[in-house]
Amino acid sequence: MTRKYKVLFLCRENSARSIIAEALLRELAGHRFDAFSAGPEPAARIHPFALAQLRPGVSEIEILSPKSWLEFTGEWAPRMDLVVAMEESVAGQHVPVFPGQPATIHWNFADPLMDRVSETDRERLFGKVFWQIVRQVSAFIELPKYAQPPRDAGAQVTHGVTTCDA
Repeated sequence: MTRKYKVLFLCRENSARSIIAEALLRELAGHRFDAFSAGPEPAARIHPFALAQLRPGVSEIEILSPKSWLEFTGEWAPRMDLVVAMEESVAGQHVPVFPGQPATIHWNFADPLMDRVSETDRERLFGKVFWQIVRQVSAFIELPKYAQPPRDAGAQVTHGVTTCDA
């Protein structure tokens, strides 16, 4: 069985942008990626507008839920290959250390939960951000770096042959 890349998306409440990214990566390239999402202050539930954007095309909505990023910091936590911060507040120095020292990148999207927005504008903003995330995730899965499965920890490449330290 081929190992998949493990990607963790971070947003403060883990109720909208990071959930959308997790769901899209699973749906579009779940055969190559294990996707997760979390945040420092997880909401009690996924925002209804995020669910409304996902419901028409995502098959496994029931497995999605807001989670604390601390769930991904213990010895038992999956070893991430990449952590994607989806807003400034989770891209800084306060991010915990994740096992395996994953690479980190930052994708910046408008916050559809910002305070001074009418419900009609909020719904439109959710739609706009959803499609921005669709484009970003689609471009991400097409990167040549992620076309090949990741090497296992402890694996070494010698003359084009992968070997494992035992």
